[in-house]
Amino acid sequence: MRIDIITIFPGMFRTVLNESIIKRAQEKSKVKINLYNLRDYTFDKHRKVDDRPFGGGSGMVMSPEPIFRAVEAIKVNLKPKECKNSKTILLCPQGKRLDQEIAKRLSKEKHLILICGHYEGVDERVRKFLVDEEISIGDYVLTGGELPAMVLVDAVVRLIPGVLGDKNSLNFESFKDNLLEYPQYTRPANFRGMRVPRILLSGDHKKIEAWRKKEALKRTKQRRPDLLKD
Repeated sequence: MRIDIITIFPGMFRTVLNESIIKRAQEKSKVKINLYNLRDYTFDKHRKVDDRPFGGGSGMVMSPEPIFRAVEAIKVNLKPKECKNSKTILLCPQGKRLDQEIAKRLSKEKHLILICGHYEGVDERVRKFLVDEEISIGDYVLTGGELPAMVLVDAVVRLIPGVLGDKNSLNFESFKDNLLEYPQYTRPANFRGMRVPRILLSGDHKKIEAWRKKEALKRTKQRRPDLLKD
């Protein structure tokens, strides 16, 4: 997979992209991640990427031209088939809320272009004529789309085949089958009088699996009953 990120703050990404699983995924050539400074696609000497909204109002709106130019520059060296299969995503509060199913779907794409929104938003022509999909990470407002882009990259990259050391770990995570993950324990079995459930020490794998399913359902009903509505 290739992920291209368009942002006015590329420095925010460097630590995140060079640590942990995302770093290892790049080292294993499972994903290639590129950062593009939106200001490099402006014409004026001040490298301005925003302007006042038509019709008045507070704040500034991201201009369409540098965003279009950045996406076009990314795609110019792609083959026609690659260009057709490329998906451009705008990170913004108005987008569909990111969940595990979206992350799974995007992990199967070959090329993602992520646009980090900012200020009071982007010119509507970017949404209508350039972007394939809009994604939000929650019902709250952040300063910009950089943090949501990092969350999206992390959620997607770890699902790419071969990225995680133990591929089976993906089968026992929260949101698998719309359930939260069951309680987890490790050594010591008795910590300050707080004991691990006896069933987990029994060695009976069938009983352990049944206990885990029961606990996962119980936890989901208590904490996220909305996941069980379907």
